[in-house]
Amino acid sequence: MLVFESAGLPVPALRFALEDATPFAVAPFCVSSRPNFTPMFSDAHAHLSYPQYDDDRDEIVKRLQDHRVSLVINPGTDVETSRNAIELAKSLPFVYANVGLHPDDANRFDPSDFDTLESLSHCEKVVAIGEIGLDYHYPDHDKKRQEECFREMLRMAKRRDLPVVIHSRDAWDDTFRILEEEKSSNLRGMMHCFSGGIEEAERCLRLGFKISIPGIVTFKKSNLPDVVAQLSLDDILTETDCPWLAPVPHRGKRNEPAFVVEVAKKIADIKGVSVELVAEKVFRNLVSLMQIQTSD
Repeated sequence: MLVFESAGLPVPALRFALEDATPFAVAPFCVSSRPNFTPMFSDAHAHLSYPQYDDDRDEIVKRLQDHRVSLVINPGTDVETSRNAIELAKSLPFVYANVGLHPDDANRFDPSDFDTLESLSHCEKVVAIGEIGLDYHYPDHDKKRQEECFREMLRMAKRRDLPVVIHSRDAWDDTFRILEEEKSSNLRGMMHCFSGGIEEAERCLRLGFKISIPGIVTFKKSNLPDVVAQLSLDDILTETDCPWLAPVPHRGKRNEPAFVVEVAKKIADIKGVSVELVAEKVFRNLVSLMQIQTSD
């Protein structure tokens, strides 16, 4: 059995960056300095510190534990949400944080915030830079500004030797171009909420990225089952991207980490293997990518 090491405390040098973060109240049953978790289900991307959960976060955490979700990665999308992700991770030993800049926030970003994010990345509960990337879906997007921010965050990840969590929506060509141009021996990560086909998946794998499968894989018209069928379990992660994109049979509801079980079940069905095998393999993929310290 794998056991998570103690979450510990933030290093003193980062207290200035965390002092304005909103504290998260967590019920006593949720807090343990050394939780005993069998490696089971994992949610590689859950916005658990978002305000959609402020009224019932304790219940959400209790449900994910009841469903044997033993590892959750909580991303940041700007300075404030990155701080909040870290604050929540400090409260829950099985939750880890990312710090990042979502492409939709690129126009509202102050250049000085890059320094703040890099300082935040030194917190011991931060395991990746993300979410970052490109999003051309909405008509008011600024390609130039998004690319500048994406490159700066990639370079930050390389300096910090941390994996990246990439958001790419309607922007595959530019995403691959920038990743090729910024490529280095330590640039690696995951393609969050993967929405491409097998060609895009294969290009991601060649660049050293895992494919993170969201609840969309359970939707009737999704192409993701065909992609999953051609991927090795060694290359797959599971995520909810909650509070959005709840999988069947919860579609239309607010998503939550407990629902990642449905993603793993669908992958198991596609691959013709047990859900336990999928859960453990995906868990170990995530632990390895994020370099989360575990002990036997």
